Amino acid sequence: MEADGAGSSAGRAPVSQHNEKPAVIELRDMRFRYPGAGEFELSIPSLSIPSSESVAVVGPSGSGKTTLLGLLAGILRPAQGHVQVSGTELSALGERQRRQFRIRQVGQVFQAFELLHYLTVLENVMLTHFIHAGGRSAAQSRKRALELLTDTGLADRADSRPDELSQGEQQRVAVCRALLNRPALLLADEPTGNLDSENKRNVVDLLLQQSQRGGSTLLMVTHDRSLLEPFATVLDIRELCGAQGKPGT
Repeated sequence: MEADGAGSSAGRAPVSQHNEKPAVIELRDMRFRYPGAGEFELSIPSLSIPSSESVAVVGPSGSGKTTLLGLLAGILRPAQGHVQVSGTELSALGERQRRQFRIRQVGQVFQAFELLHYLTVLENVMLTHFIHAGGRSAAQSRKRALELLTDTGLADRADSRPDELSQGEQQRVAVCRALLNRPALLLADEPTGNLDSENKRNVVDLLLQQSQRGGSTLLMVTHDRSLLEPFATVLDIRELCGAQGKPGT
């Protein structure tokens, strides 16, 4: 992992100048400013993250962690510089192209689960297929969804509704949904924020295990430093970026 002004704040995975693995994330001279928030700027001179890496991103509220994930997902567009994910220059794409890229290449997990309660657990996991099948049949996607549910101990809840599940189970469903299309990049924004201590650890272990199994690069934003130990790299966004103001987290 290579970064200018960034390090491993927890003492793991020191910054490396050479990586044998190809980079999934490449940022160069990237600057972002929210419209109407001229006092805030996120600036990242250089960042390179290789494939299959597990990275935790830490920092106080308002320091730009969620903004960084939004840029990597193609939800936000930089004012200048380069944001490249899985070989695609996102800063050169229009909104529709970035949306298509996000569906194909990026899995996202949120603090609030974002499940549709009128669908079954299995249907929620298959949502990505309904939006973009990626050349797979419904039967193939269903098989993949059931495999993920089995791996996460939820096979017997496939026909349940999300509101019949515990919060920990709901977040596991959200992780399965994010992994359905085998994304190159898995982004998790405070995925343990609504969970108790046991479920926090379970969800982090699940994210790490499933991303490693599928070869996805994992970036997880968290305020909880007790969860950092298993990650190969810990980035403090204050060391990585220059940020002022509080447009987000």
